[in-house]
Amino acid sequence: MQRLDKFMQDMVDERKQLLAAGSNGSATMIDHLLSLQENEHEYYSDELIKGIIMVLLIAGTDTLSISLEWAMALLLNQPEAIKKIKAEIDAHVPEDRLLEEQDLPNLTYLQNVIKETLRLYPPVPLLIPHEASENCTVAGYHVSKGTMLLVNLWAIHRDPKLWEDPTKFIPERHQERRDDGFTMLPFGAGRRGCPGAGIGTRVLGLVLGTLVQVFEWERTSEEMVDMTEGRGFSIPKVEPLQAICRPRQAILQQHSLVPP
Repeated sequence: MQRLDKFMQDMVDERKQLLAAGSNGSATMIDHLLSLQENEHEYYSDELIKGIIMVLLIAGTDTLSISLEWAMALLLNQPEAIKKIKAEIDAHVPEDRLLEEQDLPNLTYLQNVIKETLRLYPPVPLLIPHEASENCTVAGYHVSKGTMLLVNLWAIHRDPKLWEDPTKFIPERHQERRDDGFTMLPFGAGRRGCPGAGIGTRVLGLVLGTLVQVFEWERTSEEMVDMTEGRGFSIPKVEPLQAICRPRQAILQQHSLVPP
């Protein structure tokens, strides 16, 4: 933790020096927090700023890496899905460049794979805890003021009343399904929904799509990838994912690494 704290403090100090010199370049989140610190120094202390930045960095990287691992594990157990993603990318992305953000709206099957991954393995299965601000009644149950409320998103996403074959990985289910905001909510909903939902799904799409675009993937053995879930704030795999990847022939030819 001391190394992490020093890293965060160095980031804050660097932005302070650049701001003082008038050469800060593009504004960053730290710059905005430092501007608030000028007027409310006691509240916006360096410790608070470091805490906010740490939450932004760790919350994003942890959930993204876990979601990517689950997505690859699901695809390795269903190679036909990898072929469909590959065919879709080849049809919409020129061979002479990698997948880019503007390509994502055209890659509907890739988007459906991401949705199905987040349905089966939501980044935060119980969402962020909430507290009742006053006495209220929810679905016939009395909830006292100050009660901590948790939403069991994992159960909602696997409810057979809401989903057909809820435990199966079926990306196609999202093709015609309209999102009602209540049965599929991996990032929460409303004003308390995750502010990083948009960038999170885009980054996941870019990384997963690029991995499929560039490499051929297969399991390390004929056995299916173990999908046992671990415990934690997010849902990690108990067994870390291992896979075999090889550069795709088309990629090697494109970069003149092998004869056509």
